Amino acid sequence: MEQNKTILVVDDDAKIRLLLRRCLESDGYRVVEAETEAEVVQQLASNTVDLITLDLQLGAENGLHIAAKVRETSNVPIVMVTGKGDVIDKVVGLEIGADDYIAKPFHLREVQARIRSAIRRNEMVTGRQVSEDPVDQTFVFNGWVANFQTYELKTPSGEVCDMTTTDFKLLMLFLNAPKRVLSRDQIMDQLSGSDWAPYDRTVDNQVARLRKKIEIDPARPQIIKTVRGIGYTFVADVEKVSAA
Repeated sequence: MEQNKTILVVDDDAKIRLLLRRCLESDGYRVVEAETEAEVVQQLASNTVDLITLDLQLGAENGLHIAAKVRETSNVPIVMVTGKGDVIDKVVGLEIGADDYIAKPFHLREVQARIRSAIRRNEMVTGRQVSEDPVDQTFVFNGWVANFQTYELKTPSGEVCDMTTTDFKLLMLFLNAPKRVLSRDQIMDQLSGSDWAPYDRTVDNQVARLRKKIEIDPARPQIIKTVRGIGYTFVADVEKVSAA
């Protein structure tokens, strides 16, 4: 049971909100609701939200736009809930920073499982479960400094690099497994759970985005190398340091 977790359900369909409320409350979550971007902002300001379920189609409003706005100020996990099965929408949602993607009609047990998984992955990334000392979450590589308590990445010159939550999650995977080959399957399982297909190019798109931010020449990467037919490996030396 998840008595201390709060879920924000964003949907313009009152029946869907009620269905998700009953489903999530039966699993021990506290549930708050929103129909519009303005209500989302209000709920985030009034509550400590642990996860958002966000419908892609909200009448006149766009769920992808709301997800992007949320990501400007918050790293709360987002699970997209939609009736659309378009792969492009899924890829765009994940690149904006959504943590998972569920298509309607959905099974309530699947919703529960995906929400538990998304919250657990977020806790692992932020160090709340994987580290006995949560403040010990700073990594240094090639002059870059990544702080996963503050979700801040600094360039070798000390400037803050603009990163999405998905960027950080991918970087965290690599920094925790330097010099190891990570398959596309392993990366996608960690980033997005089980809702993906072998032909999905999301991993490659996300690696390309990360390379643009940390490589001197993304076309000739020297930090994240491609292992043809398998996946990727982070070849830079990585040092984990304690916070001062």
